[in-house]
Amino acid sequence: MKRIVRTEGAHLVDETGELILDAISSWWVITHGHRHPPIMQAIRDATEAYGQIIFAEYTHEPAEALASGLIEIAPPGLAHVFYSDSGSTCVEVALKMALGFFHNSGTPRRRIVVMEHGYHGDTIGTMSTGERGVFNAAYEPLLFGVDRLPFPAPGKEQDTLDAFEGFCRTGQVAALLIEPLVLGAGGMKMYPATVLSELKRIAERHDSLLIADEVMTGWGRTGTMFACSQAALTPDILCTSKGLTGGALPLAATLCTAAIFDAHLSTDRSRTFFHSSSYTANPIACAAALANLEVWKNEPVGARVDALSAMQEARLAPLQNNRHFADVRRTGTIVALDLDVPGGGYLADVGPRLRAFFRQKNLLIRPLGNIIYLMPPYCVTATELDCAYAAIEEAAQRVAEGTV
Repeated sequence: MKRIVRTEGAHLVDETGELILDAISSWWVITHGHRHPPIMQAIRDATEAYGQIIFAEYTHEPAEALASGLIEIAPPGLAHVFYSDSGSTCVEVALKMALGFFHNSGTPRRRIVVMEHGYHGDTIGTMSTGERGVFNAAYEPLLFGVDRLPFPAPGKEQDTLDAFEGFCRTGQVAALLIEPLVLGAGGMKMYPATVLSELKRIAERHDSLLIADEVMTGWGRTGTMFACSQAALTPDILCTSKGLTGGALPLAATLCTAAIFDAHLSTDRSRTFFHSSSYTANPIACAAALANLEVWKNEPVGARVDALSAMQEARLAPLQNNRHFADVRRTGTIVALDLDVPGGGYLADVGPRLRAFFRQKNLLIRPLGNIIYLMPPYCVTATELDCAYAAIEEAAQRVAEGTV
C-alpha cells in the first residue's frame, strides 16, 4: 500500500514525493483533475456558511440552485431531482421510484429487467440487479430476482432486443435498468447507441420505464455530457454521481419525469416516496457540484473531452493489430483492451500481477482481471498518456514472456 499525501491535476503524490499518474480517475470520479481550483474554492467558501442541514422541512440555496442546474443540462423532459449520497443509493432510489410509480398508479408491476454483466452498486437492490457471482454469492438469500438480457455483442444485437420484447409482453416489466453505452465494472463492455435507442422504443410501446444508470458514463466520459444523448433519448429516470462534484465530494442525484413525481404527490401519506438519508443534499457537496456546473459552462471542458478522446484513439489504433490484445475498443474518453491470456475474467490471476507492475511504473491502472482500461481525468497530457500506453505494451510483452 502506498500512502498518498497530496493530489494535483492528473496525479497522486506519495510520501516519498513520487508522482503517480491517476489513469483511472480514482475509480472514475475525478473529471477535470484532482483539486480543480474552482471546485475547491467553492468547498472552502461553503464551509464558512454551512455544515450539514437536515433536508426535511428545510432547504437551502446550494441544493435548490443545483437542482435547477441539473434539470437545465439533463436530457429534456427530466423535471425533478432527488438527492442521495452515492452511486448505489441513487440507483436504489430509482428502483423504488419505478416500483412506486406503478404501485401508486393502481397497476402494480414488479419485474425489473437488466443487462447481463451489469453493475449498479453494492447495496441489496443494486446487487440484485447486477451480475451474480463470487462477489455477492454470500448474500444470495437477500437478493431478489430480475430478468436479464443478453449483452448485445456485435452481430447479436437483435437477440437483446427480442429478449426485452419478450419480457415486456408479459405486462409485468416496471423498468429496464441499464448502463448506457458502456458496462463499467462488468468489463468495460461497449455497445452502440442504436441498441439503446431501440430498447427505449420497446419500453415505450409496453408502457415500461427506462432507468439510465449514468453514475460512471455521465459527465463527459462517453464523449457527451450524458451517454443517453448519443441515443437521442430521455430516460424516465436518470442516476448520476461520481463526476457530479468533479469527484471532489460524494453526492448523487436521481432525476425523473413529471409523471413519476406526480404519481408520488398526494395528501395521502401512503403514496409518499419513502426514502431518506442523513446526508441528503449536503450543502457543501452541493456547492462543489454547483461549482462543477460552472466549470462546464465557463471552461472548454467539451474541447478537453474531444481532445482526450482523439488522443486515446490515436494511441489505441496501433494496438488493434497487437497479437497480445483482443477486442481493442473505445467510447469517448474510455478505452479498454483484453489481454489475451488463458483463464481471463475478473478474477484472472494476471490481474494482481498487472497492478503490481503498473505500481512500479508509478501508474494507477487497475485492470478488471485481464481487461486493461484507461479512464483518465480530462487534464491528462499527451506525454502522460504515452507513458501509460508504453507501460501497457511492456506489460503485455512481459506477461507473454512469463516475467510478469
